[in-house]
Amino acid sequence: MEQLHTELKKLIINSLNLEDITVDDIGTNDPLFNDGLGLDSIDALELGLAIKKHYSIAINADDNDARQHFASVATLAEFISVTKVA
Repeated sequence: MEQLHTELKKLIINSLNLEDITVDDIGTNDPLFNDGLGLDSIDALELGLAIKKHYSIAINADDNDARQHFASVATLAEFISVTKVA
């Protein structure tokens, strides 16, 4: 799972062009939005598209759990690993 965490951190950095941030700057359990990494709704859309392209997994924005999936790298990794198995 740690490999997936690192992969997701790299995906976040690359897909959102976060030039001043490294993998080590993103805590696995830190919030991605607001007080955490500071991502916004546009970033969520871009990240969702990057996840769809990279993992062939679509996260429905209308899904009530979508916000929970994007809470942190750990929750995103959990969603991806469970979805890929299903």
